[in-house]
Amino acid sequence: MAGTAVLTKILDIREKEKQDAQLAYRKSVDVFEEVATELLDLLRKKEAAESSYEQGLTSNMHLNFIQDQLAYIESLERKVAELQGKVSYARSNMEMKQQVLSDAHVETKKFEKIIEFRTSELLEKVKKVEESFMNEVSIQQYLSHK
Repeated sequence: MAGTAVLTKILDIREKEKQDAQLAYRKSVDVFEEVATELLDLLRKKEAAESSYEQGLTSNMHLNFIQDQLAYIESLERKVAELQGKVSYARSNMEMKQQVLSDAHVETKKFEKIIEFRTSELLEKVKKVEESFMNEVSIQQYLSHK
């Protein structure tokens, strides 16, 4: 039973590591969603600005308005490019955290299986000892009644 006690302590450590990995993964998902939402909002703004720019070109808008829209669109494009890098980084970070979580889950399952196997082995040994003892008692009773 001492072997399973040590393994149980190791399992507790592995479960703590797994919980930490789950927390880190959830945080990375939140960061990814936040950055991706920001990018989506920026892309919508850019789309609206491009639409306004196109309308300005087809109608009689002032040249200053068209230039301002073009400058605004260019600044949005720079921000989009910057955010795409952040989204890519957040995605790769999230995937890395997911892999760490998967590895922690596998390690936890390994120790659970080892403990389960050793416990069942121990129970089988105890059962065999009890059967042997009962057989010995039966033999002694049989011989004493003879």
